[in-house]
Amino acid sequence: MTTPHVNSSRRVVVPPMLKPALVPSGPVSRLTGETMGTTWAVKAVADEEVLAELRAEIDVLFASIVGEMSAWEPHSELSRFNRAEEGWHRLSHKFNTVLGCALAVARETDGAYDPTIWPLTELWGFGPGGARSIPDDAAVARARERCGWERLDFLRDEHHVRQPGGMAIDVCGIGKGHAVDCLANLLRKRGMGNFLVEIGGELRGEGMRPDGNPWWVAVEAPRAGAQGVRGDETVIALHGLSVASSGDYRRHYSQGGKRIAHIIDPRTGHPVANGIVSVTVLHQHCMRADALATALFVLGEEDGVAFASARSIPALFMVDRDGLIEQRMTPALRDMAA
Repeated sequence: MTTPHVNSSRRVVVPPMLKPALVPSGPVSRLTGETMGTTWAVKAVADEEVLAELRAEIDVLFASIVGEMSAWEPHSELSRFNRAEEGWHRLSHKFNTVLGCALAVARETDGAYDPTIWPLTELWGFGPGGARSIPDDAAVARARERCGWERLDFLRDEHHVRQPGGMAIDVCGIGKGHAVDCLANLLRKRGMGNFLVEIGGELRGEGMRPDGNPWWVAVEAPRAGAQGVRGDETVIALHGLSVASSGDYRRHYSQGGKRIAHIIDPRTGHPVANGIVSVTVLHQHCMRADALATALFVLGEEDGVAFASARSIPALFMVDRDGLIEQRMTPALRDMAA
């Protein structure tokens, strides 16, 4: 269903192409499936049979990611680390890559993004089988004592991380982006250069369509206010770029008349309630776009826009202003808009 807009025209965002694109020939085929509790899809300029032959490889790829980094899989590498006693652990290549990116974003944002907030995620009822109820301040304080990205000793080059005792990692805020990057890499290795891949709303596009058009994706307000959305619908042409969004609409529940969303502010231990509805980020790597979108959401409108603007991050903030959703673009994204 299309989100209602006060102004229904479109704002077109065309990022600079990383390299000249040749218009491909052939059909656009589609492949879909499920993973990580959501859906995935591939559109590629390729014969249907050729694309279908990749399904088994894609299934193996996703199974390996889940087996390494799913907090819902009790035997995953991540779950074993979370249950482990104090000591050093060797990481698989993918887990090492994801944790390295997560800790880098945590450092850059002074902890607005923190991959060690799993105790808080579970406390607020967003873990597997979690009881959805609002915890008291004492319970939040106890959970926060087990968090803190600064407590992790991480040797990226050696693929080692130290469990300080009682710490639990959560890479849900970056995992889908990483999976998008891995899926795109698989397609490139199989000789495909014109495709759009999507996992649970995170996307990457490369090359072009046979009609000479780029891969267009629309950014819509995921939770329309009572008065709709002010401004143009934003449509992005993905040329060797990824787009990821973080929003309070993905997972939430109501308790005592309050709407509790799944994005936790590591600095307070409470779900974010700063008026932001969603943040969308463009980046070459979907994994980093995913983490940055969460961090900017936590930072809020003013601090988030300032952070992204200072680092030339193309980002779109959607803010609820008394029932009217307004859009705010960073300068880097505005420069791309036609």
